[in-house]
Amino acid sequence: MLLGFQAHAHEMTPAYPKFKLSYINGVSVAKMSLFNRRSEISYFEIGVFTKDWKEIPFAATSKLIKVRYTKRYPFEVYVRNEDLDRVQYICTISKILKGEEPISQIASRICSKVK
Repeated sequence: MLLGFQAHAHEMTPAYPKFKLSYINGVSVAKMSLFNRRSEISYFEIGVFTKDWKEIPFAATSKLIKVRYTKRYPFEVYVRNEDLDRVQYICTISKILKGEEPISQIASRICSKVK
């Protein structure tokens, strides 16, 4: 069952992102890309976490992104430089919106470990 599920999860690259200085003073950016392999899911939530899975404040164009089935969506994650030493994971979590009738009630979370 788990193998079948993994084949249908979404994917995110790079696996080990690096933050670089952004055009905003005191803020760094990581460039990411999400590919949707789940036909029943169109929305994904972005999250940034510590090694203990505590949320870290961040900015993105939108924290909830819409990605159609078999499409790739590039996005950027902005974090204050003072928080960079605490960032361990950048994750995307599939979201089932109210009113949708999903084939599966299983949410997938894909995380990239920050270098």
